[in-house]
Amino acid sequence: MSFRVGIAGVSGYTGIELVRILASHPGVAITWLGAGKAAGEPLGATWPGVDLGLPVGPVDAAAIAAACDLVFLALPHGVSAPVARDCLAAGVRVVDLGADFRLKDAAAYAQAYGAPHPVPELLAEAVYGLPEKHRDAIARARLVANPGCYPTATAIAALPLVEDGLVDWLVADCISGISGAGRSPGPRNLYCEVQESAGAYSPAGAHRHTPEIEQELGVPVTFTPHLAPLRRGMTATVSARLRPGHGLDTAALRARYAARYAGHPMVRVTDTPPASREVRGTALARVCPVVDTARGVVTVMSAIDNLGKGASAQAVHNMNLLLGLPEAQGLPTLPEYP
Repeated sequence: MSFRVGIAGVSGYTGIELVRILASHPGVAITWLGAGKAAGEPLGATWPGVDLGLPVGPVDAAAIAAACDLVFLALPHGVSAPVARDCLAAGVRVVDLGADFRLKDAAAYAQAYGAPHPVPELLAEAVYGLPEKHRDAIARARLVANPGCYPTATAIAALPLVEDGLVDWLVADCISGISGAGRSPGPRNLYCEVQESAGAYSPAGAHRHTPEIEQELGVPVTFTPHLAPLRRGMTATVSARLRPGHGLDTAALRARYAARYAGHPMVRVTDTPPASREVRGTALARVCPVVDTARGVVTVMSAIDNLGKGASAQAVHNMNLLLGLPEAQGLPTLPEYP
């Protein structure tokens, strides 16, 4: 039996990445597509060469309920929440790739996104969709908040440190490819603006992902994102001073990381710093911890695909858990080369 799934927001990068992964997934069938401005146009008009034989309709909860067991919402913040509410009321499970249900505190959402939360009554029910931390809760959920890409890369790097009480403060320097800025033209994704240049933006806690990172890690984080001229990919370099008396060297810390992630098929602990090309097009996170024993400092480097493990592939991972399918079913693990 195949589960019926739909994609709201198929005209964006995360939407078409969902199409790419789900079209060959053995446990589901894509039965509904929706978009905003692109509604009513053939899918190939937005994405040349892609044709599923399905119309692209407006985002409508009744149409979703008639066609789907589960829907992915790849919609802007503030738009997803009412659609999620109506889909849940109609018995459709929801994986929201937007930001509306990531933060548990409605006041924190209002501060980060500049408007009151549109459906605050669902915040307590939503499960944060990081399988490496919340796998059991995801499997029991109706509504999953797919994490942001920066929080995913940072959390995978830092979870073993904070869970073992090894650090009480983190510095996270992250680099993202330009697809993270979406398809709407602007200074962060125009070729002439970004090619042959890299730089930081939204420093000193100004980025909207900062409260999300701190919520999941439970310690203060100094987070600085950078934009690099890559079409897709993301790295995070997370550093902290280890608590006194930790007694760890690199080999011992890597053994802890290997044990922590041993049961999680989408995380690979490596002996060398990972590069974004090693995970391009995949659902994987690669992570490499190192201890500077002379200075008592730990540095952990991680790499994900911002559209893969950082968005759509992680959403499919969450879908597998929600629907009781094999956890790794249909998830891409071989990187795109060259």
